Amino acid sequence: MSLKRAKAYLAGYGRDGDVLEFDVSSATVELAAKAVGCAPERIAKTLSLSVGDRVALVVCAGDARVANPKFKGRFGCKAKMISADETEERIGHAVGGACPFGVKDGCDVYFDESLRRFTTVYPACGSSNSAIALAPDELTEIVLEGAWVDVCKLPD
Repeated sequence: MSLKRAKAYLAGYGRDGDVLEFDVSSATVELAAKAVGCAPERIAKTLSLSVGDRVALVVCAGDARVANPKFKGRFGCKAKMISADETEERIGHAVGGACPFGVKDGCDVYFDESLRRFTTVYPACGSSNSAIALAPDELTEIVLEGAWVDVCKLPD
């Protein structure tokens, strides 16, 4: 189970007890914001993008969108989402619960600058009814192999 995988990973940092589990779905930005009780932009959504034979997991603000020129400049290819069918197989988490915690080999984690404008953000924890409250810099403390990038744009 993906939630167990994420919790096991977070346990290594003493944060598994901080995982929030909801009685309602948090599978989309809007649903997650409602479940958490925050503005949608504070939901840290994880986008699963194909980069060669690897997956780039870009964790960004709920209101951010990939900016193709920025993405291509950073990764050397056009941003292409992996299909919903292969998400769980390649990442270890299904659509609606994709997160940077406890991912499979072949995934590289990136945190978009769009998150830095908040003191607290809420990424999922492997299921479509979970989240955890973290400061953006805590993400890089927990996901040591993650890196900051600027590949998204905010709404006008």
